[in-house]
Amino acid sequence: MLLACAVSALGVGLASPDHTSQKVWGLVGAAGYACAALVAARSSTPWARTPAVVAVTGAAAVPLLYLSVIGRAQMEVGVVERAADLLFSTGTPYNPEPHAVRDFNPYLPGMALFGIPHLLFGDTPFAGARVWFLVGFLAAVAGAVRVLTGGGGLAAEPSGTARGAASGLTGALWLIACPVVALPLSIGGVDPPVIGLLCLALAFTQRGDAGRAGLAVGVAAILKWTAWPAIAVIVAVVAVRGGRRAASRCAAAATGLAALTITPAALVDTGAFYQNVVLYPLGLGPTASSAQSPLLGHLIVLLLPHGKAVTTALIALSAVGVGASLLVRPPRNTVAAADRLALGLLLAIVLSPATRIGYAIYPIVLIAWPRFTARLSADRTTTPHPASEPPQHRRTVASRLCTATPATDGPLPPLRSPAGRDARRRGHGHGVARSERSRTG
Repeated sequence: MLLACAVSALGVGLASPDHTSQKVWGLVGAAGYACAALVAARSSTPWARTPAVVAVTGAAAVPLLYLSVIGRAQMEVGVVERAADLLFSTGTPYNPEPHAVRDFNPYLPGMALFGIPHLLFGDTPFAGARVWFLVGFLAAVAGAVRVLTGGGGLAAEPSGTARGAASGLTGALWLIACPVVALPLSIGGVDPPVIGLLCLALAFTQRGDAGRAGLAVGVAAILKWTAWPAIAVIVAVVAVRGGRRAASRCAAAATGLAALTITPAALVDTGAFYQNVVLYPLGLGPTASSAQSPLLGHLIVLLLPHGKAVTTALIALSAVGVGASLLVRPPRNTVAAADRLALGLLLAIVLSPATRIGYAIYPIVLIAWPRFTARLSADRTTTPHPASEPPQHRRTVASRLCTATPATDGPLPPLRSPAGRDARRRGHGHGVARSERSRTG
């Protein structure tokens, strides 16, 4: 697996133009994955933590630090930082007269929050939006692990909680080491915090906390359109698991938060909002989006007349189909819900005329991460011992019971000590006396 990651990273590095952040990540990340593969080959445990640490260091941390030092990042970093400046100066994060690709802001208003540190502190270390994309992603994933392992007592004993937290940390490291996650984290992609919040929402859903699941997916929904299909999917699975009241609470939290955040920005300058957030991401604006890959939607636009209208209709039909499946056969657990969401997003990615291969972070993480967390929860079973009993005392009592219990199912053998014989005689004498009294009485 790590060798495949090394080959894919090397392919990205060789295929990317010179002086781009993707090329730096590909070449450096390939070396990091190769080192991790060597460490994994010497490990007897599959999916051990040490190779994951090496992979994260070589494929995410080192490229991130190097690109930060040389000041090279994905174009999205500058877009978000300028959006924060526009938000505080004009009341809307959108340029009313965009002309070049860099002038457009296709993200929802919440994404501008990641640019506030740069607005306050300028070009200083750890103030760039790229760093805060990373912080947001790590915070969301750490929150998901905390919810699943320690937030509600999935295990009945502290040792079980510690084991679950350790497994969750290892799984999070492997998630970060995945190339589709490590690449945007290093170069400044905006998708990692969105997918991290979706993982957090799924964790709350798995724990049965409908309100917090709605809030988590609502926060993701104020960042980017790609999170909006998750609202319908999570509400559907909450309805199956918790009933209509829980589903209503989840939907109200998600849509209420999104409406309170997005509506003011849309009303301040409706034209700018529509041009930046609706037309440009769909490839329907006067300026073509830079997010283009040779996928089906892009090919339809190039080869068919009225190709943009065709792709828009296909995306709408796929959305209706996935929505109908939620009504006809709603998902009954978080794994099924994540699979349904991954399918819907994959269709939108493939059919969109303006998309990137990097959007594969959504279906890949949605397919892999919930399965890991479901297994993590299933492995953590309760024990019959009370949680307040010290582990040392449990072992001592168990060893004594094992020593004292005979191998057969019959009665215990008679005591052989003198004190035991005296006790039996006294008991036998008292029993005879009681029998005599009962007969004479």
